Amino acid sequence: MSEAKLVGIVLVSHSAEVAASVVALAKGLAGGAASVPVAPAGGTEGGGLGTSAELISAAAASVDRGAGVAVLTDLGSAVLTVKALLAEDELPEDTRLVDAPFLEGAVAAVVTASTGADLAAVEAAATEAYDYRKV
Repeated sequence: MSEAKLVGIVLVSHSAEVAASVVALAKGLAGGAASVPVAPAGGTEGGGLGTSAELISAAAASVDRGAGVAVLTDLGSAVLTVKALLAEDELPEDTRLVDAPFLEGAVAAVVTASTGADLAAVEAAATEAYDYRKV
């Protein structure tokens, strides 16, 4: 029996620690979601704050299982870097920049991907996180 293709998820932050922590939190809140390919792409190659096209490309390649890749970002230049990579075809086929809140969207994306949902459903779940009310 072949393994199900799952949507891969990349979390891009200006901080390596933030990206890695949000990956751990999202996977933990999704019951471990061990099967969901999720990778952080935070900071610069030298460990500083910022974004790195190389780290983002490598993370996207590492989670690509043939069902698409959802990329969630934190702030301005992370968005611009992902948009540039998409425009230059530097990311796997069927990679989408998802307009979603970083933390809540990541949790929703991982939970949804763990069910075997397709890329459109993962993107929709992450985007719907904008509607989560806290009060």
